Amino acid sequence: MKKIILLVAISLAFSCKNTAQNKEDKTNRQSIKTAKAIEVPLENGMAKAYFASGCFWCVEAVYESVKGVEESISGYSGGHTKNPTYQGSNTGRTGHAEAVEIIYNPEIVSFETLVDVYFASQNPTQVNGQGNDRGSQYRSIIFYQNDAQKQIIETKKAALAKKIGKTITAEVYPFQKFWIAEDYHQDYEKLHPNNSYIQNVSIPRSKRFQAKMPEVLKEKH
Repeated sequence: MKKIILLVAISLAFSCKNTAQNKEDKTNRQSIKTAKAIEVPLENGMAKAYFASGCFWCVEAVYESVKGVEESISGYSGGHTKNPTYQGSNTGRTGHAEAVEIIYNPEIVSFETLVDVYFASQNPTQVNGQGNDRGSQYRSIIFYQNDAQKQIIETKKAALAKKIGKTITAEVYPFQKFWIAEDYHQDYEKLHPNNSYIQNVSIPRSKRFQAKMPEVLKEKH
């Protein structure tokens, strides 16, 4: 009888272990499936995301400091005109906002973290601008490429509004088209570190963000 009880106990133990393992495997598969539903991968395994929050020189520099971000490109998005230019965008009549295209490694940094970076690197309550950069071309927009991304954005936006007790002004748009800005706008902070705007606006903005989220920053060499 004791042998039978022992065998039953061993059988139950293995059964429980297998059940737990199966649940864990299912959870892992679901997590992978969810991650794939969120990210929009490119052929090389990288992914793209799009954000606007004031001057693209500032936003480009912020994202290039984040681990997993391979490249940050300045441009225009969210408007109704084709082939926008810097001069045209500054009139506010193109409908476009200064935006950035983020190329990132989803195995290192998630879309969710990029959204956290977005909110941490600006004044999320300012309408149509950041600081003294004012106008619709400087408005804040987060672009989503699928329903999973939209849900993440809306959830984080609502949570932040509740936390600070103020309206979050960032618009949430479906991504349509990104127009790359003129060459001289690319890597502007890196190439013009002594520019007065970079010294007085862009660098301080980057430092404020870095103080909030030091855990996501690339190591300095």
